[in-house]
Amino acid sequence: MLMFEKPLGMRDTLPALFEAKKTVRNAISRKIESWGYQYIETPTLEYYETIGEASAILDRQLFKLLDQQGQTLVLRPDLTAPIARVAASRLYKEGYPLRLAYSENVFRAQQREGGRPAEFEQIGIEFIGDSTTSADAEVIALMISALKQAGLTNFTVPIGHIGYVKSLFIEILGNEERADVLRRYLYEKNYVGYRQHVNNLQLSSIDKQRLLSLLQLRGDETKIPYAKELVESESGRKAVDELEQLWQKLKAFGVTEHIKIDFNLVSHMSYYTGILFEVYAENVGFLVGNGGRYDQLFDKFDRPAPATGFAVRLDRLIEALDLPNTEAAIHCVVFSSEQREEAIRFAMERREQGERVILQDIAGLKDVDACVKAFNEVTFFIGNSKKEEK
Repeated sequence: MLMFEKPLGMRDTLPALFEAKKTVRNAISRKIESWGYQYIETPTLEYYETIGEASAILDRQLFKLLDQQGQTLVLRPDLTAPIARVAASRLYKEGYPLRLAYSENVFRAQQREGGRPAEFEQIGIEFIGDSTTSADAEVIALMISALKQAGLTNFTVPIGHIGYVKSLFIEILGNEERADVLRRYLYEKNYVGYRQHVNNLQLSSIDKQRLLSLLQLRGDETKIPYAKELVESESGRKAVDELEQLWQKLKAFGVTEHIKIDFNLVSHMSYYTGILFEVYAENVGFLVGNGGRYDQLFDKFDRPAPATGFAVRLDRLIEALDLPNTEAAIHCVVFSSEQREEAIRFAMERREQGERVILQDIAGLKDVDACVKAFNEVTFFIGNSKKEEK
């Protein structure tokens, strides 16, 4: 019964999709490399005690297994934590800042199918060792440039600050437990539920209005003064100042046409500490990519360092691009035993010119007409006749 089945959430990649992924991956990689980032690879398997616990992915989504020494391993659930491990160990003596990039598969277990993959490819960068908003601006500007290089045109990048929502909620609600309830509504984009919950809280009308006004702080830079008025704490106003600085630097990069300021942006990724952002594209109901600042992750490797980065989901990006379902052109050379050497020479010449060429002995074909229909171009070397192209 399981002969043709796959584990929950796993997918086969057929030739047309494989070619599309390769084209998009190469386009993004060229752009990332042009900004001076260097690619690295990390193991598919990592120790649970290091990467599993350092990752922001929920424990129930980790694929766990035991090695022969009894150590618990995990299939890497993200790339940020493994790259932090490498940067804090083997690359530590090279000095910061480091600009690293990756393009690898990650694994996250699913409890039910629901169309959610358990294995998917992420392509992204990590900018390690620079705490300034210039680093945040570079990461966001590079991500936008890479998406455009891949062919994406209609997309939006909301930017926010994890510290703003945290400061406002603690000011008004007093503790993390009550704040987490409201954060959940924001994460799920359930603004109706958020309003209903706020209206049911035992708060003054002024504080309720402050919480409801948060939902209006989405748009362009004109929202910044209102955000500063809404929050009272020093940490909250510092978050507004950082977003304002970031906006000005993104203007210098010329990418603000894709940017939207969103002061109620939050994330389920627990290691974010400051600026964070997401990518939404037309006709795709999920995030295409996301990223942000995670200045405390390196503490877990005893090498404190600020860092920021982004990750793009390659499968969702391809869905957003809506690429035509076209496979690469392949030239088929059909030959008989008498013309074998000539057919081989002909195929080699075409391959040297960059073409994809199949050599097919006619004795191995059951249906010549089907072969002709299957390829873009077919050349015959049959008997003593000259080649015939179709």
